[in-house]
Amino acid sequence: MSVHGAGMQELTPELLLRAYAAGIFPMAESRDAPSIFWVDPQVRGVLPLDAFHVPRRLKKTIRSGAFEVRTDTAFAEVLKLCGETRDDRPETWINPLIEDAVNQLFFMGFAHSVETWRDGKLIGGLYGIALGGAFFGESMFSRDRDASKVALVHLVARLRMGGFTLLDVQFITDHLRQFGAREVPSRQYHKGLEKALKVQGVFPVDEDASASGGVDDALEALFRQSSTQTS
Repeated sequence: MSVHGAGMQELTPELLLRAYAAGIFPMAESRDAPSIFWVDPQVRGVLPLDAFHVPRRLKKTIRSGAFEVRTDTAFAEVLKLCGETRDDRPETWINPLIEDAVNQLFFMGFAHSVETWRDGKLIGGLYGIALGGAFFGESMFSRDRDASKVALVHLVARLRMGGFTLLDVQFITDHLRQFGAREVPSRQYHKGLEKALKVQGVFPVDEDASASGGVDDALEALFRQSSTQTS
C-alpha cells in the first residue's frame, strides 16, 4: 500500500475530487489527528455491480419492510456516525478535515448517503462519493442488526439504476466478502476507474428512483441476479 503524506495542507473538495479521479483517497491516523495522508493501495477492494450477491436471509429482511430506507436526508449525521469511535473500533480514520471536505462535496452534489431508519430514528447507513460512473464507498455504520447491510443492498440497486460501472470499497472485510467483494491489482483497478470516469452515472435519490419506476423494481432485479448464484 502506497502512502503519501499531506501535512497540514488544506483539504478542499476540489482536491478530493482530483484525488478520487486519480485513484487515491485520504485517511487520518485518528479522529483527533491534525492532518491526513493519501492512500493508493496496491490491491483494491471492489464490489462487482453485475455479480453482487444478496444472501437469502437478507432478501427476506428487505422484503419485510423492517427498515425505512432514505437517501441524502441526513448526510452530515451519517458521516458523523461513521466517524465515531466504538468499543470494537477505538480509532477512526475520519477526522474533521475529511468530514468538512466531504460535507462540502455533498452540497456540491458529489457525495451521497443511504440511510436506514426505524420508528423515526437513524439506525444505520453509509456514504460515498459519486464521480462519473464510479462510486467510492467510504464508510458505513450500524446500530441494529442488518441496518448497514440493507443500506448497502439499496446502494447497489440504485447504482445499477443510475448506470454506474464501478463500486470501489477500498479494502475487503468479511462483512463485504459475503456480498461478492473481491480484491483486484492496482493496475486493473485503475483501468476500470478510467473507463468508469468516462460514464455519466446518475445517483437516484428518492424522488428520482420513484420517477424511474421505483427502487423496488431495481431490488427485485438484483435479487433475481443473486438467485442464480450460490446462496
